[in-house]
Amino acid sequence: MSEAMKCLQAKCGATPDGAFGPNTARAIAKHYDLTPLRAAHILGQSSHESAGFRRTRESLYYSTPERIQEVWPSRFPTVEDAVPYAKNPTGLAGKVYAGRMGNTTEEEASKFLGRGFLQLTGHDNYKAFAKDMRLIEVLQDPSLVENEYAFETAMWYFNKNKLWDIADEGIDVGTIEKITRRVNGGTHGLYDRIEQTQKIHGWLDG
Repeated sequence: MSEAMKCLQAKCGATPDGAFGPNTARAIAKHYDLTPLRAAHILGQSSHESAGFRRTRESLYYSTPERIQEVWPSRFPTVEDAVPYAKNPTGLAGKVYAGRMGNTTEEEASKFLGRGFLQLTGHDNYKAFAKDMRLIEVLQDPSLVENEYAFETAMWYFNKNKLWDIADEGIDVGTIEKITRRVNGGTHGLYDRIEQTQKIHGWLDG
């Protein structure tokens, strides 16, 4: 389990051993004053997006151009287009993120990669998070989002996008799909998101 989960457990008064289970879920819900429904939705989505709370920093290191083309088909229409970016994370960050989301340079694109349990990405989003949460230090040191504020960015995202209102609708598949579309832009990983969300809700509402 990641250092981010250990950090979150410590904040919430759970044993910071890195394992995620019912006791940690209950501690998080209590600490952040979340209902079982709200906690289940944010934790279920976060679990999927972070590969079980293990990954809190986006990796742009790809060893083959084929994989790059598969992940970003609109940016790389052919495998040949992706060849210069294999094993070149800085160059790839510039290609896919510079000129977007408030990133004006390749350096900014590399600096404001996806981080946190829901992958906060881009200078504009980091800036908005830092302002709303009064955490200006995040702009100087974005790595703080990887561990210290990994869950806070997920909370911020749910607040900003009014996902709590959807979460209050229930724990059914349709509600989880609606939140997934807002988090993911589609339904990638929907079955795992459903499984994680409903499992965690069972822990909290039992």
